[in-house]
Amino acid sequence: ARPRRAAPRGGRPPPHEAATEGGSQPEKPEPRRKRRAAKTASRKRSPKPDPDKRSYVCSVRLSTAEKQQLVDAAAAARTSLPAFLARAALAAARDPESAAGSIAGERELISEVFAARRHLGHVGNNLNQLTRAVNSGGRPADAQLDAVLDAVRRAAERVQAATDKLLESR
Repeated sequence: ARPRRAAPRGGRPPPHEAATEGGSQPEKPEPRRKRRAAKTASRKRSPKPDPDKRSYVCSVRLSTAEKQQLVDAAAAARTSLPAFLARAALAAARDPESAAGSIAGERELISEVFAARRHLGHVGNNLNQLTRAVNSGGRPADAQLDAVLDAVRRAAERVQAATDKLLESR
């Protein structure tokens, strides 16, 4: 009979040696995994040639509503969101004057609403001065009264037109 070696400190016999007295058995090597068969036909597109490949990443912050609007538009165009954003931006870049007008349109429209409100406030101030003069016994010239009333009407129309445009754009 062979002399028995002592088990290492961990209490396990050295690998590939039989355990005695019903103790743990030596570790068996795990069976090798079978390799997957290579795919026969790939559905991926072939890579773009280097000059046409997009290599820059731009980060864009959007509100939830803006993102959903863009996701819907990308789905309608049957493209991914990043591809849609790139194509839309490039289309806008081809005609920068109209793109700038479109982008600035809403901002300018809001500025117009505020300007029209200020104008209406100035004209209203003139109307209040005329009203005070009439109430104190004075009589403004008919031309002056007609000019102030006409300015009030134009200012009110300006506010209404700007408000209508702003509501239509939403």
